[in-house]
Amino acid sequence: MLDLKDLQFLTALARQKHFARAAEECGVSQPAFSMRIAKLEEHLETKIVHRGNRFQGLTPDGESIVRHALQILEDVKRLETEFSAEPGDVTGVLSLAVIPTATALAAKTVIRLREANPGITVRVKTMNSLAILHGLEAGTYDAGITYTDSANSESAIHSFLTVMPIDDEEYVLLVPAQMVDDDKTEITWKEAGALPLCLLEPGMQNRHIIDTVFQDVGTRPRVVAELSGLTAGVVMAIQGAAATVVPKVLVENTGAPRSVRILPLVEPEVHKSLSLVTADRGPALRTVQALKEVLR
Repeated sequence: MLDLKDLQFLTALARQKHFARAAEECGVSQPAFSMRIAKLEEHLETKIVHRGNRFQGLTPDGESIVRHALQILEDVKRLETEFSAEPGDVTGVLSLAVIPTATALAAKTVIRLREANPGITVRVKTMNSLAILHGLEAGTYDAGITYTDSANSESAIHSFLTVMPIDDEEYVLLVPAQMVDDDKTEITWKEAGALPLCLLEPGMQNRHIIDTVFQDVGTRPRVVAELSGLTAGVVMAIQGAAATVVPKVLVENTGAPRSVRILPLVEPEVHKSLSLVTADRGPALRTVQALKEVLR
């Protein structure tokens, strides 16, 4: 009979695409890891991995086995979660991946989820939208918060993804007070583009959205720093070095010191839909069901 650890090893290899890294994730030596995969191939009487001097990908049978393995491991996780708690209680660990601009929304969501379900522990991981969707496909994360456009484009390809719109992202400019007039109550995107800006790095969906807006208004922004998250940009604004574009929900929940101004961005006013994305491979984990209930 197959051992669940065999399936865990195989899914680790599918995620890492590298024998040494997968072995390290699983806490065993590479020779022991490779032998375990070879034994699994022998047991199933099929070739799972293309081998050479290094990992060269999964065979078609290997890809099919990985899909089955992910489903089995998810079912086991669901079984453990369902019956480790008292009736009516929802407990366990929920792994939630979010895009950088949705961290404030994620924090609010975690608070509400924990208020309703004190037995749930949430692990929040920040990454770009594509990595979130790949992580859901690989079974690394239970749920993700990303842009609805990105989620819908992927769900058209991967039918197992469920997309649930939950909020709209609006943008404001967090700008050092000395960079704008005291009586200014809003700022156009064109005006913002003339200021020194720190933005998320190219390749992130939020940066693509912002670049498109600047292009549409006919200006090229003065970008002085490119970041993988919002925190550094907020600090740079507070220190008077540059302005930054942030979601309105972030400053609504954290506030801002007197050294900065919060100005709505207009002409145009930009709204981007955010969605909760989950993998629909059968009955949902109780933790995921609880998360959906809170967001509804």
